[in-house]
Amino acid sequence: MIARIAGILKAADKATVLIDAAGGLWYELLVPACDAERHARRLGQEVVLHTLHFIEGDPSRGMQQPRLIGFCSEADRDFFRIFTTVKGVGVRKALRAMARPVAEVAAAIQNKDAGFLVALPEIGKRTAEQIIAELTGKVDAFAGPPPEPAPVLPEAASEAVSVLVQLGERAAEAQALVERVLAVSPELDAPEAILQAAYRVKAGSR
Repeated sequence: MIARIAGILKAADKATVLIDAAGGLWYELLVPACDAERHARRLGQEVVLHTLHFIEGDPSRGMQQPRLIGFCSEADRDFFRIFTTVKGVGVRKALRAMARPVAEVAAAIQNKDAGFLVALPEIGKRTAEQIIAELTGKVDAFAGPPPEPAPVLPEAASEAVSVLVQLGERAAEAQALVERVLAVSPELDAPEAILQAAYRVKAGSR
């Protein structure tokens, strides 16, 4: 079973991402709605997704297809496993319903806040009541304030990070290098200028 995939994020939309895992392998993964914006900001960067594997389709018609779901953390994956145990909450419905961070959804279940759940895509009043009835006390460990969003780099800086990754830098190191450049020279607004400054900073730190 595939438990984790690492590679370069090549494409992303509201429901799926495409990852180049090297060696000629490209993986398409379904993703929760709450992660769509985050993935869109990381195109061209190295990512790691924790995965679940399932078979989609109708076996009686011989139309089954293996699919992968990708999560940004193991905790999100564990919450999804529990969330889909609720009667009437299937895989696709759960992915669309998770339009808010897991911590917020879990807190709403913990607080029996049906209004919050009904505001989520795909969740009606009856389903919200079902979720609360079945999951109260089971998702408290996931509740809490949402994680701090990753800093959003200007477009030119994001392009510079992508180039550094393509040239062999690790994604986290490339982003840290570009952030150091912008901290010293925030006026730089062209990828080429940022790259040149990044190489000077890197050379100076050796």
